[in-house]
Amino acid sequence: MAPCYLCRMQAALLDTERLCFTEAGAARAQHLVAASGKENAAVRVFIKSGGCSGYQYGMSIDDRRLEGDIEFEDHGVRLVVDPRSYPLLKGSHVDYVENMMGGGFAVKNPNASSECGCGHSFRTDGATAPTGEGSSSCSS
Repeated sequence: MAPCYLCRMQAALLDTERLCFTEAGAARAQHLVAASGKENAAVRVFIKSGGCSGYQYGMSIDDRRLEGDIEFEDHGVRLVVDPRSYPLLKGSHVDYVENMMGGGFAVKNPNASSECGCGHSFRTDGATAPTGEGSSSCSS
């Protein structure tokens, strides 16, 4: 049986178009996925409108796969992104950083033309903000 169109498309993605983890991001994500108790869990990364720069990053541990989802595996952890968020996230690295204010995930996004000082919000020139919260608005 020949691979479906979506499978061929995902396999053809260049390394610069993939989403991946830094070592610190993968280690923290592995811990969270294991602690979730969800079978077939992955880290879902999505974009939603809002924030001080126009877009905000969102992340969740999710065991659902929706039509059109694009899935990556890096450092033994799966990342899932919905097709509306992917163009704004392609080539991004998900990191985990700790500082004096605490710890959290940070997205290093090559598509961002500017970022808010908090690191949770960004802007891209010429892109229209997706409505809703990525995967949660793409179930139709």
